[in-house]
Amino acid sequence: MTPHPELAKSSGPAKIHCRIYQPPKSSMQSGRAKTNCWLLEYEPETARRPEPLMGWTASGDTLNQVKLSFTTKEEAVAFAEREGFHYSVELPKPHRVRPRSYADNFRYIPPKPVAAL
Repeated sequence: MTPHPELAKSSGPAKIHCRIYQPPKSSMQSGRAKTNCWLLEYEPETARRPEPLMGWTASGDTLNQVKLSFTTKEEAVAFAEREGFHYSVELPKPHRVRPRSYADNFRYIPPKPVAAL
């Protein structure tokens, strides 16, 4: 007989919510490296709050530190379903390339005339 019968009835992990997405391009670089993988990130279970001693932001949830990477969206979805997680998939926005010329950097555009009052 177990001393705590409510602990023996646990049927696995609680329902964990996560999101699956492709990371966007870094705004600090012009390249698109590290944007072709898919990330599974856990949603925080508890709110973040300031620590009373140091004032740092703290959370009782340690899963918000975990990011899992997958090569395809299907692999990430299969992992979430296999583990029994609730998930949402965020599809990436289409990348639009605007054609530009180097000479456009030096083109003179006259200022617009100011209307007199």
